[in-house]
Amino acid sequence: MQSVMTSATQSPLKVEQPSSQPFLVVENVSKVYELPKGDTYTVLQDVNLTINQGEFICVIGHSGCGKTTLLNMVSGFSKPTTGEVRLNGKVIQGPGPDRMVVFQGYALLPWLSVFENVYLAVNSVYPQKTKAEKSQIVKEHLAMVGLTEAADKTPPQISGGMKQRVAIARALSIRPEVLVLDEPFGALDAITKEELQEELLKIWNNSRCTVLMITHDIDEALFLADKLVMMTNGPAANIGEVMEIPFKRPRDRSRIMETPEYYKLRNYALDFLYNRFAHDVD
Repeated sequence: MQSVMTSATQSPLKVEQPSSQPFLVVENVSKVYELPKGDTYTVLQDVNLTINQGEFICVIGHSGCGKTTLLNMVSGFSKPTTGEVRLNGKVIQGPGPDRMVVFQGYALLPWLSVFENVYLAVNSVYPQKTKAEKSQIVKEHLAMVGLTEAADKTPPQISGGMKQRVAIARALSIRPEVLVLDEPFGALDAITKEELQEELLKIWNNSRCTVLMITHDIDEALFLADKLVMMTNGPAANIGEVMEIPFKRPRDRSRIMETPEYYKLRNYALDFLYNRFAHDVD
């Protein structure tokens, strides 16, 4: 397995970078929360990760290992207690349109139509554009996720899978440099989940924005990602290993799953999670 593993701080050279500096860097990051009685709780400790521009990264680990906390610091919703997160050489100080988040819970406004939910984001980021230009951006991104016919429907009138497509279209419509996905398909049935995984890869192949995605599904990670970041258990969690996923793109799910390498990687990740870093059970 050594041929497919890297250290948490090593940068794989799969995507040529436009400049010499790393694209997204998490450096010596720790996150400590103050507890009511004066005690502290360390969620993350000494986390280091370097991501190249255009990479698709999945983060996996047991509940409580700080996956969402890490992504919140990349998104700008939370700041590290120590260390820093840098994008294009600049320290992330807060949320911004260069980083968009897609949550498991969709976060759509139910009284607005599908079109209006996406338009709201475009209008906020591109106020200088004409209404026609903004409408065209919305139409293009709804077409990208296959929702042109549902543009006038409201969220209560569409399925969970379609809601997640709206959320992805909204996020991509403002042309973010980093797309942050917090278990976006976790609440969906197996068939819809696989369909959206395929759609996400097609969209990513076209846009090639950098993706950082939390998942609990090893098969999902092996199908989607360039690298699988495996977290140790909390408290004081960090990055245990980073697995390079060697399958060429574009990927065919059934073909990948027929290869011995797929099951070698899958078993390695399972061993990491359920033997080396098994979750404690009270």
